[in-house]
Amino acid sequence: MRALLCSSFGPLEDLKLAEVEVPCPGKGQLAVAVAAAGINFPDLLVIQGKYQGRPELPFTPGGEAAGLVTAVGEGVSGFAVNDRVIVTQLTGCFAEHCVVDVSSVISIPAEMDFVTAAGFTITYATSYHALRDRAKLQAGETLLVLGAAGGVGLAAVELGKLMGARVIAAASSAEKLAVATQAGADECINYIDEDLKVRLKELCGRKGVDVVYDPVGGHYSETALRATGWQGRYLVVGFASGEIPKIPLNLPLLKGSQVMGVFWGSFVAHDPQGSAANMTELFELFKHGKIKPLISEIFPLADYAAAFAVLSQRKARGKVILTMGREG
Repeated sequence: MRALLCSSFGPLEDLKLAEVEVPCPGKGQLAVAVAAAGINFPDLLVIQGKYQGRPELPFTPGGEAAGLVTAVGEGVSGFAVNDRVIVTQLTGCFAEHCVVDVSSVISIPAEMDFVTAAGFTITYATSYHALRDRAKLQAGETLLVLGAAGGVGLAAVELGKLMGARVIAAASSAEKLAVATQAGADECINYIDEDLKVRLKELCGRKGVDVVYDPVGGHYSETALRATGWQGRYLVVGFASGEIPKIPLNLPLLKGSQVMGVFWGSFVAHDPQGSAANMTELFELFKHGKIKPLISEIFPLADYAAAFAVLSQRKARGKVILTMGREG
């Protein structure tokens, strides 16, 4: 089978597409023929050795995929050959076949195709956990979403609007903001052409923002935190800018605000029942057409370099997907 291989931590250009043996499932695992795989910003960090956890070298990157079960390991129940499933794990998905612990597998709803399924879980589950479980976003509150046209940002715009919030989308181009508007954003800020601090003051006045959703990091983070009102909640989701900001701790002190970490993978490990309940609710929202994942670009596995470039150059709108040539 074909698989991407990372033999040393470093530039994305060092990855190789190679022929390797098809893996067999061990105890408590499933083997899955991958139809499509979603690319997420953490995948780039894993390849470069900048993520929280480092897999053993060499490895196949990729943390999200959809496909068909081809074999069931010892001790596994609830899944059978030819079941359609979503896979979420740290690595292994950018290949024609992967093995996965059964605890990291979710059945695909009948209404969802492989490409959509491959780009659904991490973005929507992260944003739902952030807004619902961490920030406890309420109807009538104001939500500021940075990086609002990326995968998790766009999901946050959609979900925030569904929860009854006034959603302010911030992004780096008019094209990206048009995507966020289509997803339900009430107001937009182009933080390349506009002053984020000034525009937030115009839009929110002295009351400020109730919740900030920040998957970007960098120098906009402090400005966004300063824009929060009394008892605001600031969600630390990621650092797509490549810069981890240093936040003055007097800001949450003065505002009575909370700075909250959002790590969906840890949430799944610590509260699997809560995570499963969230996924059930998200699938229901999808089934009834209340959330509509945007898959902006699809590349065959052989064009992985072009696919990664869309994310690394911060050109992504919604999700970018790699396909393996299977339908469904």
